[in-house]
Amino acid sequence: MKERIYAALVNRHIREKYLAWRPGKPRPVALAYLLWLNLACLFRRGTDPVKSLYRLGSESGLSHRESPEAFARRLSAYDVISFDVFDTLVFRLVDRPEEVFGLMGQALGYPGFARLRMAAERQARAEKNRRSGTPEVTLAEIWGVLAEMTGIPAAAGIQAELAWEKRCCYPNAYLVQVVKVLLDQGKQVIAASDMYLGPAMLRQMLPDIPCYVSGRLGKAKHDGGLYRLIRETYGLLSYAHVGDHPQADVAQAKAQGVTPFFYPNVHRVGNRYRPEDMSPLTGSVYRALVNTQLHSGLRRFSRAYEYGFVYGGLFTAGFCRFIHAYREAHQLDRLLFLARDGAVLLEAYRRMYPEESAVYAYWSRLAGLKLTAGEYRQMYFDRLLFHKVGRPVDRVLSALELPELLAPLAAELPLHAKLTNKLAEILQHYLLQHWDQVLAAYAGQRSAAGVYYRRLLAGCRKAGAVDIGWAGTGPITLNCAVNRIFGLTCPVTGILAGATGDPGLAEPFLAGGQLVSYLFSQGNNRDLWHGHDPARKHNLYWELLLSGPEGSLKGFYPGGSGGYRLAFQPNRPNPQAIREIHRGILDFVARFLAAENRLGLRLPITGRDAYAPMRGVCSPKNRGFMAELEELLDEIQVGT
Repeated sequence: MKERIYAALVNRHIREKYLAWRPGKPRPVALAYLLWLNLACLFRRGTDPVKSLYRLGSESGLSHRESPEAFARRLSAYDVISFDVFDTLVFRLVDRPEEVFGLMGQALGYPGFARLRMAAERQARAEKNRRSGTPEVTLAEIWGVLAEMTGIPAAAGIQAELAWEKRCCYPNAYLVQVVKVLLDQGKQVIAASDMYLGPAMLRQMLPDIPCYVSGRLGKAKHDGGLYRLIRETYGLLSYAHVGDHPQADVAQAKAQGVTPFFYPNVHRVGNRYRPEDMSPLTGSVYRALVNTQLHSGLRRFSRAYEYGFVYGGLFTAGFCRFIHAYREAHQLDRLLFLARDGAVLLEAYRRMYPEESAVYAYWSRLAGLKLTAGEYRQMYFDRLLFHKVGRPVDRVLSALELPELLAPLAAELPLHAKLTNKLAEILQHYLLQHWDQVLAAYAGQRSAAGVYYRRLLAGCRKAGAVDIGWAGTGPITLNCAVNRIFGLTCPVTGILAGATGDPGLAEPFLAGGQLVSYLFSQGNNRDLWHGHDPARKHNLYWELLLSGPEGSLKGFYPGGSGGYRLAFQPNRPNPQAIREIHRGILDFVARFLAAENRLGLRLPITGRDAYAPMRGVCSPKNRGFMAELEELLDEIQVGT
C-alpha cells in the first residue's frame, strides 16, 4: 500500500522536480511539498506549461552589478574576505548539481545512479548526525554508504566523482576579477563552503585561496560554526563574506559578526524564465549557460543580443547538427543556405563543420515563383495575389514586374486601395488570358538565374537547400528550377527548420523525402506543429532570429560581369540590432560546443528541445515580450 501511494504521488508529471528538491529535507516538509506539487499539477495539467518571460528590458539588467574593480574596493575595507564556492566563485555546466550524478551514472553504465547517490548522501548525513551531532560529511563517508548500495568500489567511485566535478566546474569570471584585485592588494582571501568535497579538490579549482570546507572540518556555515572557526583562526580582524544563500551566506554570517555581501544565485534568478519541459541533461546545460551568461553580473546585454543567445542559440546548434547528419546520411555534394534566413546558420555551420562544402545561395519566394510560373501556375497566383489580399494594390502589381502587360488594366484599378479577393480573381483571369506574355516577361530572369546556379552547383549530383520553412515553397521552387528549367541533373532536398502552413502543400513532399523538417511537421512533434500559429506572428519571430540585415531578393536579371545581376528589396531597418541577434546566437553556439568539449560528450538537441525556449516567446501569456523588438520584424517578407 505504501508503495502504491508513493507511486501515485510521485507521478511522471512532478517526479523530476520533486526528486531534485527532496535531498536533505525533513519528511513532513517533503510530504507537504509533494502534496502542493500534486495540487499545482492538477490545476495546471492540460494547459501551456511555459513561464512568464521578463519584459521590462533586458533580463541581464536584473543582475547587472558594479564593476569587479568597484566591488573589490568595497570589500577591501575588510581584513579577511571569504567567498562561498559553488554558484559563487565557481559555476557548473549544469543548473542542478544532481545532474553531475547523472553524468557519472552514464559514464559508469549504472542505471538510476543519480537517485542512489542522493540517497547515499542522505543516509551518510543521518548516520553522521546520530554519531557525532553534525550532518557534515566527507565524500569518503558518502561513498562508504554508496559502495554498499551499488557494488562500485569506493576508491573508484570517489575518483570518478572528483573527475566529473572537475569537468563540470569553471570559474565565475566576475568574481575571479574581484579576487585578483584583492590578492594584488595583499588582502587575506579565503573560500568557505558547506560541501563534502575536500580542500584538495577545491584547491585545484582555486589554487591561490585557502579553503575551509564543512565536510572535512565538521562545522558549517548554515549553523554559524564555520564562521566562528574562521574568526578563531584569524583573530580580532574585520570580516566580510560573499555568497549566494540567504540563510547560510547572509543571515548566519551577520549573526557571527561577519559583514555579508549577497551574490544572488544565477539559477534562482534565471530559472524563473527558463523552460523546464526539456530533456534533463540538455535542458540543464542550456539553462546553466544562459543563466551564467545573463546573471553573473559581469555584463549587461541588449534585448537583441539576449533574443539571439537565449532563444536562438540552442536551436541553431541543433539545426546545424540535423543538417550535418542529413548530409552525411544522404551523401549530399553541397549545401545551399538560402538567403536571407541562411545567413547566421551558414556562419554557425562553418564554425561547427569547417571542412564541408556549404555556400550562401541567393533565393527568395518571390524570385522562385516568377521563375517557376510556367510549372507552378496556381501557386504563382496563390502566393503573389491571393496571399497578398489586404495589401495596397500598387505594391502587389509592382512585385509582379509586368508593367507593360498590366498597364491597360492598371488604369482602371484603385491602385492605392487594398487588394480584395474579388480584385485578385480579376487579376488572375486577366493574366491567364495573357499567359504566354507573362512567361515571356520572365524569360530573362530564368536565363540569368540559370547562369548563377549552374556555377553554384557545378559538379554536384545531389544538394540540400537549407531554409527556415514554412510551407517549403523556397526549396520546392528551387528544385524545380534547377532540374526542369536550368537543365541540371541535381535533385535539391529542402532541409527545413519547421514545416507548417498549408499541409496539403508540404506534407506530400515530406512524405516523399523531397523535404525534411527538424522542429516539427504534421507528422512529427504534431503538438508543436498545431501550436505554431503564423497568424500570431510566430513565423516572423523565428525569422527574426535568422534573417540577415539585407533586403530580400527581388530576382535575377541579365547583365553584370558574370552574366547575371541580383536586385534586392530595401535593406531592413536597424541592421545593428540584427547583427546583435546573430552575435548572441553565435556566442551561445560557441559556449555550448565548449561545454560539450569540457564534458567529453555530444549532447542530443532534439527538435522539441530546440523549440522549447521559443514556446515562451510564442505563448499568449507573453504577448508583450516582443514589444521592444517588433520594429525589427519584417512584415513585408512573410515566411513561406
